[in-house]
Amino acid sequence: MATVQAGAEAPYLDVADPAFVINSDEVHEARERSWYARTSYGIAVLRYEEMKSLLRDPRLRQGSAAWPRHNGVTEGPFAEWWSHVLLNKEGQDHARLRRLVNPAFSPRLISALTPRFKALANELIDAFHDSGRCEFVSQFAEPYAARVIAQLLGLPEAEWKKIADWSATVGLALGVTLKQDLPQIEAALEGLYGYADELIADRRENPGDDFVSRLVFAQTREDRLSHEELRIMVVLLIFGGMDTTRNQLGLALEMFMKHPEQWRILAERPELGSAAVEEVMRVNPTVTWVTREAVEDFEFQGLHIEQGTTVHLFSESAGTDPRAVPDGGFDITAERPPHFGFGGGTHHCLGHFIARCDMSEALPILARRLREPRIDGETEWLPRSGNTGPVKLPVAFDRGE
Repeated sequence: MATVQAGAEAPYLDVADPAFVINSDEVHEARERSWYARTSYGIAVLRYEEMKSLLRDPRLRQGSAAWPRHNGVTEGPFAEWWSHVLLNKEGQDHARLRRLVNPAFSPRLISALTPRFKALANELIDAFHDSGRCEFVSQFAEPYAARVIAQLLGLPEAEWKKIADWSATVGLALGVTLKQDLPQIEAALEGLYGYADELIADRRENPGDDFVSRLVFAQTREDRLSHEELRIMVVLLIFGGMDTTRNQLGLALEMFMKHPEQWRILAERPELGSAAVEEVMRVNPTVTWVTREAVEDFEFQGLHIEQGTTVHLFSESAGTDPRAVPDGGFDITAERPPHFGFGGGTHHCLGHFIARCDMSEALPILARRLREPRIDGETEWLPRSGNTGPVKLPVAFDRGE
């Protein structure tokens, strides 16, 4: 646990409570009192410059590895998989895996798929456009995210629902209800593992120009991915690419419905698609905190941080910190400092280019065709901490072109 110099008092945030809201007035008021808060897990960093600095501090390691343990999960299939994913590797192991898989994340390969992303967005919208309403998650965000991943990995797009359901269930592990959801999480993980094994076997026999083929044959002169590393990586790619994009698209629509003038601007200026993605991720990211763990005792801005302390870096709180963004309202035309929605440092998200590319194609098309979107029924949300997003988002809209 972190200790504070005598006389200093930091606010306390109960982030383990499922009712905790990370973008609440409570958090923003805490940010004005202190650059950090005490939490039920360790400390939370609330301001931009401190988050920017600590993301790259060598005295901190990736902290997500401890997440299952924080929630009372110390063994079993999920704990085993989680301990071996790239996200939770460090040092030479981490560098080796990134070096081997980096070629699969070629911007050229992804950019070549942008016409298909556009066609997919229009196809999905066509299915509900005439009705003037949709359930945005199930009718657009989820199939779009899943079918993009299917295209990248060379999977049959007709199987999108199966992998989407598995991925959404595994995604529950990133919320504060992990322990109670564990049985269904592990069943979904088993499904993804079986699917990955079949996929890897097929690509060994029938290689193509897709992500999985590139991973199967990823190697240097001295090294290559083992079968176990391959299946862990494929499961992570399916889950990570689907779950976060689905959530982030829903959060984007939520943000634009609160700022309809920005939606109109995006409809008229589709070239702002990339800027829209960056602005949404600054103020309403699905990854609401980035986790680190202290590998040694050290001092930071008057705070003594002990080895083993969990440090949650709050993405939205830092992204909307008025010290970094004085005119911090939601504005897709404004110049902004870099956000932290994809993490940072050596653990910066490998798939950031994929997410940026597919969302920047989808959002302008949605803005052009779904005019004046508004809530049209009962919504349902994941907890507003950990990884968040809508489960159900029914909307009505005026029909655009």
